[in-house]
Amino acid sequence: MLILAGLGNPEAKYAGNRHNFGFMAVDAIAARWSFGPERKRFSGLAREGDIPLPQGGAARVLILKPQTYYNDSGKAVGEAMSFYKLTPAEVVAFYDEIDLAPGRFRMKTGGGAAGNNGIRSIAGRIGPDFRRARLGTGHPGHKDRVLGHVLSDFHKVDAAWVRALLDACADAAPLLVAGEDERYQTEVMRLAPAEKLDPKAAGRPDL
Repeated sequence: MLILAGLGNPEAKYAGNRHNFGFMAVDAIAARWSFGPERKRFSGLAREGDIPLPQGGAARVLILKPQTYYNDSGKAVGEAMSFYKLTPAEVVAFYDEIDLAPGRFRMKTGGGAAGNNGIRSIAGRIGPDFRRARLGTGHPGHKDRVLGHVLSDFHKVDAAWVRALLDACADAAPLLVAGEDERYQTEVMRLAPAEKLDPKAAGRPDL
């Protein structure tokens, strides 16, 4: 079993927020690979399904959307990981990343939370060595504007690149479940190319 956990907030008023990009990504994966119906489990909403492996066969996957609000995402992830007796390497967290330009995508394993309270919550429950799928939303330019930025909806002008990135994350998922994170990142960016710009303003490449 592999857990793909999307970060977001549960109320309908948050559905289109940048902070719910993780929810959107795992929903796209579940839809693409015809997962079963959503049901309440592990302090969240969960769906199970199979994603084919590039070398043949399939991997069993749990899609999890914590319903404990973004900053306490670790509760649901910890419950699911404990139930299935998994290691952190078998958990992938999809979340919005303000330190990546809009439409950029990066995979990483371990490291700090970089100010993201949802990631900090998961690390506090299962340790830092889980896999992270970072979906770039850009930075509003000043730290005082970050909360308003992440808790506001994507603009209409963003719709095309948001949809392209979500579809790419879903279509390339066989590489992710095979543990080929670098190839997954490369394929997502091939399918949904985005300019490598400074998250705050054009001029400096993102890292």
